[in-house]
Amino acid sequence: MRWNLRLAAAQRGIWKATDLQHRLARGGLVISAGKMSGLWAKTPASIKLDDLDVICAVLGCEIGELLIPEPPGGALPAFEEGGAGGSG
Repeated sequence: MRWNLRLAAAQRGIWKATDLQHRLARGGLVISAGKMSGLWAKTPASIKLDDLDVICAVLGCEIGELLIPEPPGGALPAFEEGGAGGSG
């Protein structure tokens, strides 16, 4: 998965992590400066679904704008004829 918070925020005119942090607090999600910096700068190892709901509500976005599927290594595995899920 690719974490897309900065781009989703930028598309809504939010250019600084602190600006988003203040908006999230008004939405009911109080985040420390350190945690906000981590969410802003890198992909989190985990995130609470409730937190994700607030982030989406504050940004007015869908979860799919924040979490973008990306296969490991950047490529999908090739489909093999007759393998699992195959028709022959």
